[in-house]
Amino acid sequence: MSKQPLKVGLIGGGKGAFIVNPHQKAIHFDGTRRVTAGALFPDAKIALEEAANWAYPIQGFGSYDEMISAQAKLPESERLDYVLIVTPNFVHHDPATKALKAGIPVFCEKPLCLNMKEANDLVKTVRKTGVPFGLAHTYLGHWTTRFSRFIVRSGLLGEVRWVDSYYIQGWLATKLEDSGQQQAAWRTDPKKAGGSGCGGDIGTHALMQLRYTTGLEISELSAQLEKFVPGRPIDDHFTVYARLSNGARALVRASQVCHGHKNDLGIEIVGTKGTLRWRQEEPEAITIHLPGKPDLVYWRGAIAGNDGFLKDLPADLMAEPTIPAGHPEAFHDAFARLHRFFEADIRAWKAGKKPKIDGAKYATVEDGWTGMAFIDAALKSSAKNGGWVKMPKLK
Repeated sequence: MSKQPLKVGLIGGGKGAFIVNPHQKAIHFDGTRRVTAGALFPDAKIALEEAANWAYPIQGFGSYDEMISAQAKLPESERLDYVLIVTPNFVHHDPATKALKAGIPVFCEKPLCLNMKEANDLVKTVRKTGVPFGLAHTYLGHWTTRFSRFIVRSGLLGEVRWVDSYYIQGWLATKLEDSGQQQAAWRTDPKKAGGSGCGGDIGTHALMQLRYTTGLEISELSAQLEKFVPGRPIDDHFTVYARLSNGARALVRASQVCHGHKNDLGIEIVGTKGTLRWRQEEPEAITIHLPGKPDLVYWRGAIAGNDGFLKDLPADLMAEPTIPAGHPEAFHDAFARLHRFFEADIRAWKAGKKPKIDGAKYATVEDGWTGMAFIDAALKSSAKNGGWVKMPKLK
């Protein structure tokens, strides 16, 4: 018998919000999940109007409080199976907390929240309730990111010496927020974005690529948070030099003022035996540089093990791609992979099992906490003109 699709409720996403669109495509990707409800906007009247005019039928709610509380009054088979939070950063903590306490799994956009107080509280709530929680660090969903993780963590590059992880954009090179563009307006408002603009928005992606791929943590950092556009209250250029947990060094950098750059996220990992390079704007391949040998380029869907560099490859990893090499997977596929993994954990949890939510498949609340701690440490370092600051550890 086929599975009943999981029912998903949207929190945010109305009035032209960008990130809800790839998430919607990802949710419907496999036919086993579907959006059925939404609290789409802070104003109740607009929220209901948005739901009534949605591209497909959904049940509209005037607020996320109303949507969350309504679930307890429904038969279990009719309740939402999870909520997706796609609001600005300052509206992550409250709906996530309320949904978790109501027993509803949460998939939330990054960064986790607004500040460390909220981050600490969310970690406690997830651990206390035991309800599944995932953080939407999109680029972990690329198959080549997962393949890179396998290569590095298998020791094929030797001991990691140096990592350059970056996310470079140019869309905020002018004071776009003054034009009324809503994506720019809230991202440059510290009351809505948090203490760091560029670092919180995309620097956390660069950090997550480093941590996910290498398995290493930042132990200490020196940061410069800079504002190149006059009158902007928070950083639009973010640079962190870091010491890693194995003694290696790393650069975690982000910018939103570099003309010509779009969504240039990438990582270079230098080991004692070789180097790995990956870029999300060319997400179908990774390049391996070995001393004295031609470069190796591995394409998703066209990889075989035991080729002189690779050893045996994990069967589950190799079984993930569903289309042949040359038919590109990209941004929407990455989102879909995250929702697919989250769905599997929700189904296991609903069946009374304890899913292994350890960050191997999608980012966790602990990963979100680390991202917030990273931003907090960078802010403290930058205030001391790049003075070294130790990264706190989550207990």
